Amino acid sequence: MTEQKAVSLHRGRHLTGNTWGVKTQVLLNRRHLNLVIQGNKKEGVVAALKTDTESPQRVTHAHRERNMDARSGFIVVLCLMGFTCAVPVKYIDCGSASGKVTMVDISPCDSQPCKLHRGQSSSVNVTFTSDVESQTSTAVVHGIIAGLPVPFAIPNADGCKSGIQCPIHKPQVYHYATELPVKSEYPTIKLVVEWELKDDKKNDLFCVKFPVQIV
Repeated sequence: MTEQKAVSLHRGRHLTGNTWGVKTQVLLNRRHLNLVIQGNKKEGVVAALKTDTESPQRVTHAHRERNMDARSGFIVVLCLMGFTCAVPVKYIDCGSASGKVTMVDISPCDSQPCKLHRGQSSSVNVTFTSDVESQTSTAVVHGIIAGLPVPFAIPNADGCKSGIQCPIHKPQVYHYATELPVKSEYPTIKLVVEWELKDDKKNDLFCVKFPVQIV
């Protein structure tokens, strides 16, 4: 059988009671506090306290949520201000005969197509799995403009000096990382970058294409 007992109390009152063998003692420090105790012998006792002020636990939880939102917003602002933020780039595989690409990212890049600033350099990182054994790896980069491939100069074409420890073994995962300098004399233009990394048999460990904009 379910029983219910409701008591309306005022500030400064002290309640001591015994309900279904459970001793209850409540000291009230707020005005118009309603204590509702209900339950039954099998389910136990459920107490609900309703006040006109917010509980400290709820205040703390809300404060933490506001701090998390502030931190997330701060990170987004840093990216928008041009700080180093790597973004996974949408790419197409253009014939990775000797490997498999899992991710391409460019830094800084806060939106796509990534903006390459003249007179500055951008970091290019490609994560791939090799399907072959190779003693060497060589990068070849082109900019596709109006359907025509134009060679893109990079500081070091040796993939073994660009984050890859050679010789290359299969089926190991590698993280190719290098810099892409953008010369000041380059025109402002949208284009597609074709990036290849060739093994010692001139086959592509990876070949990816992704759009960029020179600004």
